Amino acid sequence: MSRPILEVIALTAQDAQAAQSGGADRLELVTDMAADGLTPTVADFAAIRAAVTLPLRVMLRIRDGFAPGDLDELLARTAALRAEGADEFVFGFLTPDGRPDLPAVRAVAEAVAGCRWTFHRAIDHSADRSAVRAAVGELAGLDTFLTSGAAAGVDAGREVLAGELAKAGEPGYRQRILIGGGLREEHLPGLRAEGFDAFHVGGAVRRDGWTTPVDPAKVARWRALIDG
Repeated sequence: MSRPILEVIALTAQDAQAAQSGGADRLELVTDMAADGLTPTVADFAAIRAAVTLPLRVMLRIRDGFAPGDLDELLARTAALRAEGADEFVFGFLTPDGRPDLPAVRAVAEAVAGCRWTFHRAIDHSADRSAVRAAVGELAGLDTFLTSGAAAGVDAGREVLAGELAKAGEPGYRQRILIGGGLREEHLPGLRAEGFDAFHVGGAVRRDGWTTPVDPAKVARWRALIDG
């Protein structure tokens, strides 16, 4: 059995190296955490790719919020990242009323055909989680939902997460649940006992929030707690 996944948000090559040193399994690459994480530049992706050997999931999001923004620009940036070697991605789009924006999601899914990807926490801000899962669950390459179970975070979403794990294998629930958003160390024993096996952290493995780099010792502590 493979060990549980620890995914760490990286903004820089320094972050990436620290996360790898601490025992992360995968990185999510973003920029601009003031906007909750946007698409990094091709140059930043290339620098991080050269610095580590971990799998890299690259955020495809060019504006704050969950609307796709200029879809042509987003697709152009996606193509440039793929040309540089990016082969795993993170995205997800909603309409203003909280429904899945299927034309945008499908367009980006087609642009990353052959790649694995995560539908991110847009699901936590949707009007109907089950509708999102039903709409996107069979799209090629989708292997993960990044979620805390609720917009307010893991504390509010525990019951939802447990209910979704219980449906594992059903249509729309075949993807791995990657828990992130308000996740704290004290959540881990209970979540591991319930059977969750993938965790996503960002600020929790930095010394003092997003203005400081990833701390390898903090990553190592999360690694040890997850592995039990």
